[in-house]
Amino acid sequence: MFHGGQIKTAALLGLLSGILVLGGYWATGTEQGAFIGLIFAAITSFGSWFYSDKAALAAYQAQPITREQAPELYDMVADLVTKADLPMPKLCVVPTQTPNAFATGRDPNHAAVAVTQGIMQILNQDELAGVIAHELTHIKNRDTLTQAVAGTLGGAITFLGRMLTFGAMYGPVNRDDRQGGNPLGVLILVVLAPISASLIQMAISRTREFSADRGSAEITGNPLALASALQKLESVGKKVPMNGNPAFEPVLIINPFSGGGIQSLFRTHPPTEERVRQLQELAKQQSTNFTAN
Repeated sequence: MFHGGQIKTAALLGLLSGILVLGGYWATGTEQGAFIGLIFAAITSFGSWFYSDKAALAAYQAQPITREQAPELYDMVADLVTKADLPMPKLCVVPTQTPNAFATGRDPNHAAVAVTQGIMQILNQDELAGVIAHELTHIKNRDTLTQAVAGTLGGAITFLGRMLTFGAMYGPVNRDDRQGGNPLGVLILVVLAPISASLIQMAISRTREFSADRGSAEITGNPLALASALQKLESVGKKVPMNGNPAFEPVLIINPFSGGGIQSLFRTHPPTEERVRQLQELAKQQSTNFTAN
């Protein structure tokens, strides 16, 4: 059965694909433009499905590690995947002092969890377990694939807009015997479609982050550990910026790039304060249920 968050995510992904198809049609005024948009949606979605793990790991130069190299980390993850009923993912370490973590992969059998050197230095064992349980929830819910597809579709919308705009101005005559495409379609592809795509990506990311926070609390039984970890990551992350491709920002546990002001409106992650508040509420509920029993 699908829950509300999954239905919302599927609808938003469908909307992203729809923008590609309709944008192509409006820009050219022909069914050929719509077909181009559909082909772009199909190709980018397949590419994201197959290459998402490799692309994200390469973007942050994540290095795979074995149990011999990091026995405590490996054993912690092995215990958490047992509780989460998941196969063991590939473990990687990112060579940066910025504290962060992410999960990637097209499905639980082809997944990886990466942590930075910095996060292992500032978090205690319970906090790190909460972070990893959060990432394992992303894998279990297949959010890693969802975010990859959403990000690639968003990029394709921007690219297709530029390509079709050029074609609309200098390309062949359309079915109405006019040079170029619909000016409204050009405007949508150049300005409105990329903005809409960004907003849709944000909505998907924020929905999945709250869900993964709840999943972490269920796996570890300790929502306050993740709350404490998020507060540390927010504080230290502002002082130590993370180098990497902002296109992969949604996969990280906390936003490492966007600043305040107008940029905060386009954050791919929910406000850390709100995530902490919800985790604290979960802790109260767990305490009340334990007392009642």
